[in-house]
Amino acid sequence: MLPTELFLEPASRHTTALLFGLAYAIVCAAVIWREHKRRQQFVAVESAASGSPACLVAYASQTGTAEEIALQAAQRLNLAGVSAHLTPLDALDLEMLQRCERALFIVSTYGEGNAPDNAAGFEARVMEATAGLPQLHCGVLALGDATYAEYCGFGRRLDEWLSATGAQALFPRIEVDRGNAEALGAWQQQLTHLAGSSDAPDWAAPAFESWQLQSRRLLNPGSTGSPLFEICLAPVLDDAPMWESGDLVQIQIPEDAARPRDYSVASLPEEGRVQLLVRLSQGKNGYVGKASGWLAQAPLGATVPLRLRPHRLFRLGGNAERPLILIGNGSGLAGLLGHLKARIAAGQTRNWLIYGERNAATDTLYHDELQGWLTSGHLQRLERVFSRDGNALRYVQDAIQQSANDLRRWVEEGAAIYVCGSLEGMAAGVDQALQAVLSEAEVNTLKLTGRYRRDVY
Repeated sequence: MLPTELFLEPASRHTTALLFGLAYAIVCAAVIWREHKRRQQFVAVESAASGSPACLVAYASQTGTAEEIALQAAQRLNLAGVSAHLTPLDALDLEMLQRCERALFIVSTYGEGNAPDNAAGFEARVMEATAGLPQLHCGVLALGDATYAEYCGFGRRLDEWLSATGAQALFPRIEVDRGNAEALGAWQQQLTHLAGSSDAPDWAAPAFESWQLQSRRLLNPGSTGSPLFEICLAPVLDDAPMWESGDLVQIQIPEDAARPRDYSVASLPEEGRVQLLVRLSQGKNGYVGKASGWLAQAPLGATVPLRLRPHRLFRLGGNAERPLILIGNGSGLAGLLGHLKARIAAGQTRNWLIYGERNAATDTLYHDELQGWLTSGHLQRLERVFSRDGNALRYVQDAIQQSANDLRRWVEEGAAIYVCGSLEGMAAGVDQALQAVLSEAEVNTLKLTGRYRRDVY
């Protein structure tokens, strides 16, 4: 049977396209207004901190939590009459710290002790210095996940470096395991002491809302890799929250509510659902991961607590009109699909996708959609890399090296690079390949200017 849309009269097709465009415009307007209001918050903080700030509030954030806590801390200090200046850690240098007398550092750690992308340059450039900071009085709030061996690794290294420079601690380092309320309460007590007032609310993450498991589809039947599922969830309430491509959702699985899981979103708000790519975590003796196992096996119609998490460091932001190079593997395709959909809806066609999986026969994900975008011109280049096909292993970093001239040309023309997928292996390999193609200095410049962004896990 032929698809229904083939029988639409031209006027109906035009009407459908117009309605879709109108819906997208409404969504964009809401997102722009929300981001405008948030930017006004930052401007208010920066304006209040003009001159010589009494307190520096520096953050290192991979997925946005540390940034939000830092913003609220700076706002609270300014409202109390304590001039505060909010800044990402990478924007600081040693000279700035030597001029500063008081500072708060709100920093996260991701993976096994890694610094967030907007702090990696600070660690390599500033934390190697041995110059003293005896005039600095500072406090460190370290966010992490105690299931990792290098729990709060970057926060601890920063705190130890500050101590080695002679900086004096305003309070002992506070470590927060996955949003632990008691630790955040201790942070609020210290902030209240610094602000000299207690009339501001404690920081709290957005509340979870009920979402319903709408559909589930196995994307790689017969694969030698673990099963990969497309999971779609719909809000139980009609007024679903807004999000942007690049954002995350956090899901609170019933069997392990104390440890919410983050997933990249592959859909746009106008689709009316959250679309995820979930790899079933499997181990020895029949072990199945609690979160991925629940999502892979729960009956359709089941409800689960979910909240949207802004991932500002992986949003398109100022790169929305640049050529875009998207690189990823495995379930990382979710974050890249979200960006592709947003770009296509906005009429941006300079898109290049490099995506890696295992075998072409079983792991060619979203073939029809990607080929359709390639044929229509919405996707200018598509390179699928299958590591287990052929006599030698081949990964996305190898495709980067083989397309070196074209990649350099795209970057010279202003392209931004977004990487989504596994931290171990892929992300490190891509970083090395980009440095080989462009030079280490140019890759660092792309990071500092926001043209090289990563969502890796």
